[in-house]
Amino acid sequence: MKIRLYLDEDSMRLALIVALRARGVDVQSALGAGMIARSDEEHLQYAAADGRVLYSFNVGDFYHLHKRWQSLGRSHAGIVLAQQQKYSVGEQCRRLLRLISTMSAEEISNQVVFLSGDDG
Repeated sequence: MKIRLYLDEDSMRLALIVALRARGVDVQSALGAGMIARSDEEHLQYAAADGRVLYSFNVGDFYHLHKRWQSLGRSHAGIVLAQQQKYSVGEQCRRLLRLISTMSAEEISNQVVFLSGDDG
């Protein structure tokens, strides 16, 4: 099964959403889901309930949430984290497309993946 994405408030950029959708990626944003001004936990709960991989720049908080959910035996569809300001929208799109082409929804389930490319 193909990875479906959920972009939280930090990562949702209209240009990124449009670019991913133009390439056939199923993308939902916090804005589109009516999830603006919600807690990180609520974003992860929404993404998990909808079977979507959460994409965020909020590295520390979501990594901590992932560890806490693991300890509680809770599952999620996956989390992709990137450092804010590290990648342009185009580079984020290329790296997300590469990730989607190399991992299935089953493989990323309950995993945290750091957005990276050939340069690390």
